[in-house]
Amino acid sequence: MKVKDVMTATVRVIDSAEPTQKAAEHMAAMNVGALPVVQEHKLVGMITDRDVVVRVVGQGLDARTTRVGEVMTSGALTLQENDDVADAARTMKDRQVRRVPVVDNEQRVVGIVTLGDLAVKTGSEGQTLAGEALQGVSTPAEPNL
Repeated sequence: MKVKDVMTATVRVIDSAEPTQKAAEHMAAMNVGALPVVQEHKLVGMITDRDVVVRVVGQGLDARTTRVGEVMTSGALTLQENDDVADAARTMKDRQVRRVPVVDNEQRVVGIVTLGDLAVKTGSEGQTLAGEALQGVSTPAEPNL
């Protein structure tokens, strides 16, 4: 099975020049925790609700003026539509990520794959893959004390 068979094809992206408040509004409206960040229609990173809290609120910045590109996580892991779902699940486990943008050859976002997509859209094999990926993603990190 291929990534294109399980990905969510309708993905809202946000431009890196937008204020982080707009990103937070989109995440709240869609009930999601992350958005792919684009610049000139090409993926340049991801912004998560955690990025907004830690890098904006936690540092006392103004979400109305702080741009997404200033606080996003750059160098986002990506998948291609024709990647194998099992390989995608292993990559998610190894890199400890719950969601991965799917891009075309020109780095334009065409979808997103989540652990939920793997679990729900791939049957029993996918549930096993999603479970293994979730186990890897859920490995506790040590806090920076």
